[in-house]
Amino acid sequence: MTQTVEAPKGSVGGDTGIKAGMIWFNGGLVPQEQATVSVLTHALHYGTSVFEGVRAYETDRGAAVFRLADHTQRLFDSAHILRMPIPFSQEEISHAHLDVIRANAYKSCYLRPLVWRGGQTLGVNPLPCPVLAMVAGWEWGAYLGEEALQKGARLMTTAWTRLPAGAMPGKAKAGGNYVNSALARMDAVSAGFDEGLLLDQNGFIAEGTGENFFFINKNTVYAISKSVNLTGITRDSVIQICKDMGLEVVETMATREELYCAKEVFMTGTAAEVTPVSEIDFRKIGNGVAGKLSLEIRKRYLEATTGKAKEYEHWLTYAN
Repeated sequence: MTQTVEAPKGSVGGDTGIKAGMIWFNGGLVPQEQATVSVLTHALHYGTSVFEGVRAYETDRGAAVFRLADHTQRLFDSAHILRMPIPFSQEEISHAHLDVIRANAYKSCYLRPLVWRGGQTLGVNPLPCPVLAMVAGWEWGAYLGEEALQKGARLMTTAWTRLPAGAMPGKAKAGGNYVNSALARMDAVSAGFDEGLLLDQNGFIAEGTGENFFFINKNTVYAISKSVNLTGITRDSVIQICKDMGLEVVETMATREELYCAKEVFMTGTAAEVTPVSEIDFRKIGNGVAGKLSLEIRKRYLEATTGKAKEYEHWLTYAN
């Protein structure tokens, strides 16, 4: 006899610990507890989804989304790679972000657009399944914690390597890809570190579980080559900011030994923003604290995101 039991905490909309308020769900705004999907959703079983991480910042003119058009374009590119025709235009998806901000009266927030294959069949082939979309937002602080920002994050090279290009589409921000990131992050955090560092199949630095890497030597900023990794929007922004600061920027491939011996190391990502690194694999980076130039780059980046640097005004889309 089958027994009816109460759903475990975090298993249903509205009981995840995340307070997202009103969510844009397949074309309209609904309360979080109504933005639900079937347990037979294809993406839940096979990882057939694509998503973005987007931030809106508080400015003197209200909430502003940082590089919204670029994030929306990357979402559509990811969906195209996975053969998922999004049933909304780029303009509609971009406007959905602004609708969520206004509906929840956010001054600043993290935004998560998600496109996925719904429940039609549960064979591996996803093509018969409908493509659905949502945009949610919630208030979120420092991704790795305030201490990591002030003192520098502690990293561990994980045993998990970055997925090679022939195995998974690294240029797509696909849900299935992030099992790789989740495994690496769990191991790093369980070992007492803030974040995991992944190498590629040839032993070169690939990325963090959700970040790109930079290192600094003699006032030259080295950006780890994006290679088969996701094209980072924050990475691109930071490269431009560094050039505007008069710094030389060189894209390169590097081993972890080169990071060990660098003067400074920092990570970039929508969630991580610009996070200095103080230690990798029990080896201090520089003086073992957040680097001065890394902190200055972070300062300039945050000025750009909050409307305080007018030369980057074109990167902002205001909600009101």
